[in-house]
Amino acid sequence: MNTIAQRLEPQDVCLDLEVADKYALFEEIGEHMQREHGLSQHQIAHCLFRREKAGPTGVGEGVAIPHARIEGLGSIRAAYVRLKTPISFGAPDGKPVTDVLFLLVPYPAAEEHLKLLADATRMFSDIRFRTRLHSSSDPLEVARMFTAWPDLPVDEAEPARDRI
Repeated sequence: MNTIAQRLEPQDVCLDLEVADKYALFEEIGEHMQREHGLSQHQIAHCLFRREKAGPTGVGEGVAIPHARIEGLGSIRAAYVRLKTPISFGAPDGKPVTDVLFLLVPYPAAEEHLKLLADATRMFSDIRFRTRLHSSSDPLEVARMFTAWPDLPVDEAEPARDRI
């Protein structure tokens, strides 16, 4: 199982969320993490805001990977959000974002944090993976796709990869 799938629980898959901008999204994910995991909504949103001010986390091809180190967090948390309406995330290709993978890590998880970011980038570079994510309306099925990657069944009509 890949490192992202180990951290992503089915209740942390949010599909077709409607928000005005990335800051409203950070507030929503903070509320979600408070409701589902008892984390501080304010702390999560604040840390994501602060990280985004340091540099945009949009990586291209409609994908963003906001991440932050959270003081006092017991274990790494991940959440996947598919947005109903794309929003700007400062991606290098200028494309708005629909796929957002949040990574919340405790101090001092520096090496594991970097590995998660690298794994997430590879995962979302796979156009088959992104296409299948968009075809599902079931959070449990989406969580299973994260678990199955990179061994998703190949559909020969789909190109294997593109670059982010």
